[in-house]
Amino acid sequence: VQLQASGGGLVQAGGSLRLSCAASGVTLADYAVGWFRQAPGQEREQVSCIVRSGDITDYPDSVKDRFAISRDNVKNMVYLQMNNLQSDDTAVYYCAAAPYGSRCHKSGGAYRYWGQGTQVTVSS
Repeated sequence: VQLQASGGGLVQAGGSLRLSCAASGVTLADYAVGWFRQAPGQEREQVSCIVRSGDITDYPDSVKDRFAISRDNVKNMVYLQMNNLQSDDTAVYYCAAAPYGSRCHKSGGAYRYWGQGTQVTVSS
């Protein structure tokens, strides 16, 4: 089983990036998927979650109205559209898949599979 996060990079403040999470060896449609981030010296933070059907999503206040998670269960992919990026968004971003996919899970401990992370750097 492998989750591959991609799409990170260097962007100026106010810019946008779209992260992708590709799954292999697992049917992502059976899982809730979350995006997490971790900046140096800080704790890991969940920035979005989507249930397996795609009709329920969740965001913390820090990214609400700027980030949007979506999924394509046919392609076995999950995406994170990030708009109006700010320097505080600089971090390594990870995607993760949790069983019991009918609800979002805020705790990282609920997630069974993790991607390797993709770096997002926002310059001010």
